[in-house]
Amino acid sequence: MRIREATADDWPAIWPFFRTIVAAGETYTYPQDLDEAAGRGLWMQESPGRTLVAVDEDGTVLGSAKMGPNHMGRGAHIANASFMVDPDSGRKGVGRALGEHVLRLARQDGYRAMQFNAVVETNTRAVALWKSLGFDIVGTLHEGFEHPEHGFVGLHIMYRLL
Repeated sequence: MRIREATADDWPAIWPFFRTIVAAGETYTYPQDLDEAAGRGLWMQESPGRTLVAVDEDGTVLGSAKMGPNHMGRGAHIANASFMVDPDSGRKGVGRALGEHVLRLARQDGYRAMQFNAVVETNTRAVALWKSLGFDIVGTLHEGFEHPEHGFVGLHIMYRLL
């Protein structure tokens, strides 16, 4: 697997799994009926943000990440990132590879820490991955997310120094 900067030509490969993940309503606070143009606007970052893709040896997009400053101005030294892995590529280390890559890039870009603002507590695989990469849960917004199966569940704020 190779991780590289995404180009506009990658969006048609990202959109199908992006749409599936968002429509499921289990892990992102995005509207479930988000259309393609709005999805592209949310995911394909402009500088100083970045969008990345993980691709296999054939160039097939396996997953994607976006990263950039969590806040503007005097809070811009803290990075934020989001990740999506094509469900057909799950459990192959794509999320971990993207996470490790984003942490390296954030350090190289001069960020001092990374914060995830909304990790759904029932997304136990993601919570475990981020903990294994050094993130701590620094707070939980109880009942901050309406899960389609579990009802109102918490949203973790996760953080780590770089």
